[in-house]
Formats: sequence, structure tokens, C-alpha cells
Amino acid sequence: MDYKIVRLTDKPEIKEQAAQWFHEKWGIPLEAYRESMEECLSAQNAVPQWYLAMDKEKIVGGLGVIQNDFHNRKDLTPNVCAVYTEKAHRRNGIAGALLHYVCEDMKEKGIPTLYLLTDHTAFYERYGWEFLCMVQGDGEPEPSRMYIHKA
Repeated sequence: MDYKIVRLTDKPEIKEQAAQWFHEKWGIPLEAYRESMEECLSAQNAVPQWYLAMDKEKIVGGLGVIQNDFHNRKDLTPNVCAVYTEKAHRRNGIAGALLHYVCEDMKEKGIPTLYLLTDHTAFYERYGWEFLCMVQGDGEPEPSRMYIHKA
């Protein structure tokens, strides 16, 4: 598997492709991704940020860093969000490489601690994330797992 991880800030010309890709994966309004990516590209703050795994010009994985991933614990910030790898490219280490990359990049930006909201168990522990607590997702009937990663 030959892929390259890129920051949206290093390849701003793929903003629209990236916004559309995340929208298709998660069903969050396209405009929300566009706005977040515009803010990322304005380079005024370390958050939000967007990262993509590219196989030539095709997005095969990605994730973002935003202030809050739609949950009630506003103090647990920033959040890694929208972690996704295309099914045909799973089990090739893409998600792990993205998680490692984002942790290192955010640490360089002065943010050594990240949070992540998920229903998955065991997956994120493989990459140095630790279960922190249960939090209530906006509009979700059941609480979800909040993980923490400290660089």
C-alpha cells in the first residue's frame, strides 16, 4: 500500500474534495466541513486541522482536529474527529499512521493532549490512547467512550 499523509494546510487545493469526502463518510453537512476547513486554512489558530491519507490523488483515509466533537464535556478539548479509512484500504495501518501523525503535529503546535470520542473499544489503545471517561454525545441516547492521548 503506497499512500502519503498530508495536512490540508500543505495541500489547500484539495479542500473541496476533502470536504465532500468527509461529508459522504459521516453525513455531517457539507457546509460544516467547508467552514472548518476554511478556518484551518486561515492559519489563525492551531485548531481546527485536517489530515488526509492520499493514494496518488485519491483520499483513502482522513481525520480532523476540532474543538468539540458534539459532546457535553466542553473542557475536554481539542478532539480528534471523523477518523475514517476506506474499506478497501483498511488493515494497512492507515488509521494508525494518521493518529500518530496528528499527535506529533499537534504536539509541535503546542497541544500535547488530544481527546477522541468513539464507540470502538480496543482499537485506539493500540495507538497509545487511553480510555478516560464516558461522555454524552449531542442527541445520542447512550453515552460514548472518551479517550485521551498525551504526547
